Amino acid sequence: MNPHQQNQSPKIEELLSALEEKYAAMGQDMPSYLQGLLYADYLTYWDYIHLDTLLSLQTPRTDFPDEMIFVAYHQSTELYFKLVLWEMRQIADHPALTAAFFTERVRRMNRYFDILVHSFDVMTEGMDREQFLQYRMSLLPASGFQSVQYRMIEVCATRFRNLVEPDMRHQLPSDATIAELYEHLYWKKGATELATQQKTLTLKQFEKKYSEMLIKLAAEYETKNLWMRYRKTVAEQGEQPELREALRRFDALANVNWPLAHFKSAARYLHRDREAIAATGGTNWQQYLPPRFQKRIFYPELWTDQEKAEWGKSWVDEL
Repeated sequence: MNPHQQNQSPKIEELLSALEEKYAAMGQDMPSYLQGLLYADYLTYWDYIHLDTLLSLQTPRTDFPDEMIFVAYHQSTELYFKLVLWEMRQIADHPALTAAFFTERVRRMNRYFDILVHSFDVMTEGMDREQFLQYRMSLLPASGFQSVQYRMIEVCATRFRNLVEPDMRHQLPSDATIAELYEHLYWKKGATELATQQKTLTLKQFEKKYSEMLIKLAAEYETKNLWMRYRKTVAEQGEQPELREALRRFDALANVNWPLAHFKSAARYLHRDREAIAATGGTNWQQYLPPRFQKRIFYPELWTDQEKAEWGKSWVDEL
């Protein structure tokens, strides 16, 4: 045995002993698992991230080249939404949440939204307008409005009443149920036919698939959404300026900068076109996207009256 092997032996023995304890606790035979390692192939990058499967998921519906951009960007957006929800669940379900852990996870969420906001020029500047107006009509009634993960982020972020359309927030009784509040969420008003005020097919499809799940999620997060966890953290650990600023930034990114990025894109591709409403799946984007109309704020208690009055009138600078 060479000196290198002699130096490694204690470490190997230590690892083998730890493995024996691990598998014994599960009633498993460790040597069988070690034998399996002899036949296992090395892990590759492409297998680990399922590259072939991932690259097979972009399936445009038309022959317009720029539709590939549209598909791929929306898919990448949903992956970042998944990461935001991943961090939110860690905060909501942490058995001994500390301000430091909370703050770091919110900062992660902010980084994800920063990437989304600053990458939106891929959509705004990176597609041919005439191509967009043609292939977009082939996708009806599908719309980014139907992103359930974004709705889930909203539900997990704040008190459910804060998602009710502005005119109804203070009219509904304080003891209104989640199901009653759900009927008046702000985004439903943005998916109604302008002429008839009836629900669009885009909204009907979404509600049929996701309403029950979203109502259950709201009930689950009623006591553990980010705002409730923040209040509990402050009550137990004192004021947390860094966490407060991280939540304010998250609020601004999700409710001002992200919608404004969409509005900028919609205005470029759809403004003055008769097909404008149809090309968004029927959503009334002129009223639905601008945050100054919705006044949707996750954490109104963290903003001054002047900041709330000017909400959404311009992009929010780095906090």
